[in-house]
Amino acid sequence: MILKFYETKKIDTTKSKIILFYGKNDAQIKDTVDHLVKKNELLNYEQNEIIEKNKDFFDEIYTKSLFGESRAIIIKRVSDKILNLIKEIDTSKIENTRIILIADTLDKKSKLRSAFEKDKSFICIAFYPDNKETLGKLASNFFRDNKISISQSSINTIIDKTNNDRSALLNELDKIKLYTSSGKKLDDEAIIKLINLHENHSIAELVDSCLVKNKNKTVRILRDNNYNNEDCILIAKVFLNKLKLIIKLTKEYEYNKNLELTISSAKPPIFWKDKEIVKQQIINWKTDSLKKSLYEINELELLIKKNINNSINLLTDFIIKKASA
Repeated sequence: MILKFYETKKIDTTKSKIILFYGKNDAQIKDTVDHLVKKNELLNYEQNEIIEKNKDFFDEIYTKSLFGESRAIIIKRVSDKILNLIKEIDTSKIENTRIILIADTLDKKSKLRSAFEKDKSFICIAFYPDNKETLGKLASNFFRDNKISISQSSINTIIDKTNNDRSALLNELDKIKLYTSSGKKLDDEAIIKLINLHENHSIAELVDSCLVKNKNKTVRILRDNNYNNEDCILIAKVFLNKLKLIIKLTKEYEYNKNLELTISSAKPPIFWKDKEIVKQQIINWKTDSLKKSLYEINELELLIKKNINNSINLLTDFIIKKASA
């Protein structure tokens, strides 16, 4: 059964326990999955894992949750290869479990797509790339929900800056929310400062230098820039977002073992001038270490907000430690 991306509220998981999401809009798929699996016990698999160990997989889906909670099983990078296995699953025996398949582009000849579109017990949703209209609605809803006053021309400026990329837009909206949370007025000058890269060049350079473990350059940037307490919160946010990107790319690299393919297929696209430094960051870090750093930067951000007067020392110690790792 085919549904549109905005019809996910219609999904009745007591009847439709297996769902297929496919398409190039990774950010929208992620948002939708996060919404559907909220408060669920979550299990993640790759298609290859399932095919190689399908007996273990069947045991998993037919076993009740140890905690009696609803479960969501996410299977990524699926293709027609998984169709026979899906057909073998007896949905009547799946208790409190939904299975979400995530695929890249599936053309009309795809047997997997065709099966999900025709079978009323399955759900199939395509996620197409965003355009200015869809991102405009997303941005307008954000400003309305957060009671932030802004002109339509300013919304258009922000969307143009993101090059029709949902992840980039969410990042810009996150910066705006952080800026206005302290009661500051969002005027045209503030918007230009927030979204223009040249204003935050030293921050981006600081984070990049730290993540390539160039301690000397990192210390020099910290010394040459007169960062204030508010900058520390922004630096932590930029560091957090960059870590998320590198984690995603590192996972891809560990999966495909091809650095050039990882860089060229990255979403959002990596600008040519940043490609070499991103390659170094991928090579320098392992996923587990990055995840640990992600946890630490989240804790650091909370600590900075509680100890704003000591924020520069807290952030400096963290960054130098990571650059020296």
